[in-house]
This record gives sequence, structure tokens and C-alpha cells, in this order.
Amino acid sequence: MDRYKEAVFAWVDRHIGNLSDWNQIIWHYGETALREYKSAAWYVARLKEAGFEVEAGTGGMPTAFRATWSNGEGPRIAAYAEYDAVPGNCQAAATSKMPRAGLSPHAGGHTDPHSALGISALGGVLAAKAAMTEIGLKGTIVFFGEPAEKLRLSKPVHAAKGYYENLDAAISFHPTYMLPLVNTARWDTHCGAGYACIYTFECPEPESWLSDSSSPIPASHVAARAPGATDALFHMFGLTKQTQSNMLPFTQGWSLSEAILTAGQATADNLPAQIAEIQYLWRTPTIEMAEQVARVLDNNAEAAAKAAHCTWKRTWVTKSRPGLPNHALAEATYRNIVLAGAPKWGEEAIRLAREIQKELGLTPMDKPYLSACETTIPPMEAEMKLRQDLPPSQLNSTSDDYTEYCWHCPTVRFYIARPMLKAPKGFSYPAWAMNALGGLRPCIDPMIRTAAKTVGATITDLLSNSELLRNAQGEWRHRTGGISGKDWVAPLLPKDFRVPLDFRWPEYVTTARGEEWWIPTRGEERL
Repeated sequence: MDRYKEAVFAWVDRHIGNLSDWNQIIWHYGETALREYKSAAWYVARLKEAGFEVEAGTGGMPTAFRATWSNGEGPRIAAYAEYDAVPGNCQAAATSKMPRAGLSPHAGGHTDPHSALGISALGGVLAAKAAMTEIGLKGTIVFFGEPAEKLRLSKPVHAAKGYYENLDAAISFHPTYMLPLVNTARWDTHCGAGYACIYTFECPEPESWLSDSSSPIPASHVAARAPGATDALFHMFGLTKQTQSNMLPFTQGWSLSEAILTAGQATADNLPAQIAEIQYLWRTPTIEMAEQVARVLDNNAEAAAKAAHCTWKRTWVTKSRPGLPNHALAEATYRNIVLAGAPKWGEEAIRLAREIQKELGLTPMDKPYLSACETTIPPMEAEMKLRQDLPPSQLNSTSDDYTEYCWHCPTVRFYIARPMLKAPKGFSYPAWAMNALGGLRPCIDPMIRTAAKTVGATITDLLSNSELLRNAQGEWRHRTGGISGKDWVAPLLPKDFRVPLDFRWPEYVTTARGEEWWIPTRGEERL
């Protein structure tokens, strides 16, 4: 191990208590996409305190930022934090199912958990900065705050608006979310395209719906009622379910999901709903497949609007590009994972895991964590296992917007094991159990330690090893042809893209009753 990595590892070991405390802060905020106000403000303040120059609100996103620290002329290496939680996953840091104090179970909670993703990356960045200062290593660290990953939003926006220009390399970390990608780096099969948009249906002239009533009152009780926006939304919902199998051939894995936003402005009277909104997000291996899904959705929206006497419009939320491999960076990062060591869970973490198993009616296990969590797997071996269930023609699988960095500089994507429990045959753990493990310090801190060391060591590798950086950049140019090269794909969003902030995204609100989730806590849940 070189002296830079020794300094990084030593810093992380000295400050693991701080990193644990910081994760608790972000985990308990539990703020959801585009509404991560407290989380972003915390990062901005902490980075300024650490000597970074911080631009807040980057790309027109109030909860995004770019922080920069330089120790002189040298490569510009990027890393990033995510900190958005997921609605409907409010779980206390406990070994039984319960929401965080005073909140509805429908409130936000960290699942992956992005809280620990961001703090691990921050820890690696601060450790690298300390090593650079101590030993005199030259270069620049650029640390991004990337909100709304669950919407695949911020990175395509940052890319479109030029924030990734002039980066020499980027590091993307995520807690493990599927096997065999555990304590390893992605090799060839990276994430695919991710698109999302919102369809808005409005019924601006309900009184003109087929009515021959003599009543002077529009939409009177004796007039035929216009179907309205709620009907348009459900026509869209049903029609899309019916046509989903006709969107793309059954040759490669893809998915489409939906979420209803506004619910209409209608009472139980016979007034039709004026407005309704539904969001679709789809993941495909290729951009061409994503565009084809969009065309079918547009057709469905037009048909639904016509049937329900409405107008319709589409608002793009995101368009992200598929990822690109970088073997040079993957190999270097994996070596650092091995040096840092796979996470190991101690007696207290084992005790908490057994309590969860007992709570669920299982016999507590001597070794409750998956054995894969405490071992490393070489990227090429993980690749072979990953591709066992994929057709040979499919180059990309699932989606995540880290892929945007891949088109602007060499990028590595690596995974460290979050705590995952062994399950008896035929048993699946409920979501609350996995979520709780992300908030229990003894369970999540081992992942933070390993991930922070890996991020910091990879930064110092890229700053101190010119051959590594040269090889990574040469491989990147070979795959893309460079910016505007023959194989390079430009950002899919326009440079003047306006972030859709003003829709009814789930969020915490402040009322006369105090701060609560926008779906309030029922009285019996407060007892």
C-alpha cells in the first residue's frame, strides 16, 4: 500500500465516528426527490467548513450543488453524493416495524440507502483531501450533490448544462442492491437508458361536453357530465397497461412504472375533475427502445384525452444515457476494495440482525448476514454471473443516472455490501427490515468504512498514477471517439432544460399542527 492510501485509510479509521453521526442525520431527514432541502443544506455547510468552494442550486435545482477544492495544478477528479429517500418507506432505526417518531408510515425513508451512499463518498473525498494536503499531492476534487436519483434527474441536467465538462475522471459508488454486484466494480454491463415524463390532463371546458340542456348553469344537475381529467388519467393508465406488451419486442429486459401525482380538484358533486397528472418512468437497454416507448405513451395520452373531453401535455422529467465500461478504472478500484477489505459485522450488528429475524418469526441464525457481503468478487467474475440471465445481444441492464458521467470522462461504478440478511428457503424479508438496517449504526457503518476508503484511495490513485489516468482516458476515447466523436452520445436533455420543480412531488410540509408528511399521520398512529 502506498503512502497516499495509508493516509486515506488512517483518516477514515479516525473519523468513522463522524461519518456514522453524519449518516444518522441524513438518514433521519428522509427527504424525497427534489425536496431534499435539509440534506442539501447540511452538505453545503459541511463542505464549506472543510474549505471547499460551493455553488449551491446548480442547474436550476435548489437541492443540487457543486463543491470544488484544489491543491494546485493537476487532474480534476469527480465524486458525488445522493441523498433522496423514497416515499412510503418511513422506518425507525429499530428491530421491529414502526415509522420514525411522529410520522406517517407513508413518509420518506432511505432504502438503498442513499444516506450512506452520500456520506461514504463524502468521507472518501475528505480523506483524499487530507492525504493531498499532508503529502503535497496536486490536483482538484469536484464533489457534486446529486438530488432526485429516484427520478433519474439531476445528472442528466448537470450534464446538459455543462457541469461535467473538463473532468478527468469520475467515481460512482452505490451500496449493493443485487447480487453478484457486491464488493466489486462493474465491468462491461452497465446500466441502460432511463426516461421519465409527466402527462397532464385538463378539462378546461366541461360545459361543452355533448350537452343540449336548457339550463343556464354549466354542468348543472340535469346536464350530461363531461368525463374530465380523472377519467382521462385512468383511460391512460388502463390503455398503457393493455399496450405495454406491444411497446417493445420480448428480446431484452426493460420496465415501465407509473405514479399518480395530483388527484383532481373535484368534490363528490357532478363537477368533473379539472386536472390530473401521471408520471411514467421506463428503463431500457438502449435509447432507441426508450424513444419507442415514448411514442406509444404519446399515442395513449392523445386517445385518453379525446375520450375524456380533455387536453393533454407531456413534461419531460429526465432522459439519461446508457453507461460505458472503463476496465482500467474498474481494475484499479477493485484493487482498492480488496485493500480496504470487505465489510465485517461485529457482535452488536449480529445481535440486531437476530432480533429482526426473531421479530419476523424466524429462528435467529448464528451467522445472519449473507456470506457474499463479507467477501470480494473480481469484476470479470461478477460480470460472468450477471450475464447468465441476460441475452447476448443486451449490452445494458437496469438504470441509474450515474451513466451520464460516463460520456464526459472515464467513470468507474463500484458496489460495497450493505447489510443483507440470509433467508430461509421460500422466505423474503419485508422492506422495513432492509430499511431499518440502513439506520442501525453497527449494521451500516462497516459499509461506510469500506466505501469511504475505496473512494479516497481511488482519488489518490488517479492523482498520483499518471499511467492509470492515461490508460483510463485512452480507453474512454477509444469507446467514444472523444467529445463529439463518432461514437459519442450528447446529453439527451437540451441545455435550456427547465427542471420540473413545481409538480406535486411528495414532501414534508409545515402546518399549524407542525411538520408532517403531506399525507398526514392519522390520529390513532400518534398514540
